[in-house]
Amino acid sequence: MSFVSDLRVVLEGRDFRRLYGTRLVSQFSDGIFQFAVAGFAFFSPEKSTSAVQIAAGLAVLFLPYSILGPFVGVFIDRWSRRQILVIAPLVRGALLLTTAVLVAAEAPDAVFYAAALGVLGVNRFFLAALGASLPHVVPAERLMVANAVTPTSGTVLTFVGIGVGYLLRMIFGTDHRGTAVLLAVSGLVFGLSALIARTMGRQLLGPAFDPDRPQAREAVRHVLSGLLDGARHIVHHRAAAAAMGAMATHRFMYGMCTAMLVMLSRYYFAENAEDALNAATLVVATSGVGYFLAILVTPWATERFTIERWVPAMLVTAGVLTLVLGLPFRQWGFAVAGLVLGVAGQSIKICADTAVQRDVEDAYLGRAFSIYDMLFNGTYVLAAAVAAMLLPADGKSTVVLAVITAGYLAGALVYRAVTPARTREPLSS
Repeated sequence: MSFVSDLRVVLEGRDFRRLYGTRLVSQFSDGIFQFAVAGFAFFSPEKSTSAVQIAAGLAVLFLPYSILGPFVGVFIDRWSRRQILVIAPLVRGALLLTTAVLVAAEAPDAVFYAAALGVLGVNRFFLAALGASLPHVVPAERLMVANAVTPTSGTVLTFVGIGVGYLLRMIFGTDHRGTAVLLAVSGLVFGLSALIARTMGRQLLGPAFDPDRPQAREAVRHVLSGLLDGARHIVHHRAAAAAMGAMATHRFMYGMCTAMLVMLSRYYFAENAEDALNAATLVVATSGVGYFLAILVTPWATERFTIERWVPAMLVTAGVLTLVLGLPFRQWGFAVAGLVLGVAGQSIKICADTAVQRDVEDAYLGRAFSIYDMLFNGTYVLAAAVAAMLLPADGKSTVVLAVITAGYLAGALVYRAVTPARTREPLSS
């Protein structure tokens, strides 16, 4: 099935439409917020930006997901998920509005980053509640389809939010007040998701009462042992392990590309911070187009070539074309590379999601996706830290480009070596 036909099927359910609307509004708000953080951290006219600062900024954006992720499920399985979807946006909105006031008053940067960490921590609970709620609003036979279309749609809306953030920045300016406007708009929009969530019944999304469920304190203590148990399970399911490894490989190389792009945009492609932001935004836009194309192409490609062939093909394509397009160190080359990496990265993620859902036993799925999230975000931040050690002041580095290409190619070889020799199934039939 195609993405459009999959979406049409699941939208038939009224409760699914409400949960889906909650996700889309929240992730649209997320895009505005992420653009505000990136503009403030990397492209403020009054600041200089180093590779180390880029790594720190990406850590603020992504580490809460890696650190909090495994522990969130403990509470998601004990608190009313519908109430989380109602209360979390209000808390996040209040944090964003408060941060907007502080930024407008030119409070120290540390206050901004602390508030951003708080916002992202709340968002971790919100997104986990969305994922755990999905089986309550779609029939079991449509769950795989719903799992395919909802995160992908959310990603597209995040890119739309980034675009809106860019327009708002053009209108309201690049100074602290302009950033404050972005934060305030993001907070207000996110609050709208609470209104949508309130239209669902309080008990609709679970969790179901379980008298044998351990207390939260005991469950938190068992999180780490549970993750180790989940990791051992994944290792014995080679198709899932290989898919997660391919996803982590892409995220690491993509993280290095991100750090290089920010440095090049800031100090090589442009003469001032505003032109630098325009250069980086162009690449983000082409990546967004690539993500959308992957939604359309991946089901067809995996049906024709199978997941096991499409994943390494995307890794090789990403590696080779990043080198070819990046070596001239021209702005147009990185814009096209953004498109290529958008297609390749989202294709790999869709395939990895499906491989894990198909190959991992249901009792281990929660832990498997906790590990998945840790890899997805942790490798991205780690890559930025590695890039900080390798990149020169202007970001122009043939060595880093070569490392990125070699990493993609090595990832493809390892994937093919690890993937079990079995009857290979397409992504969808």
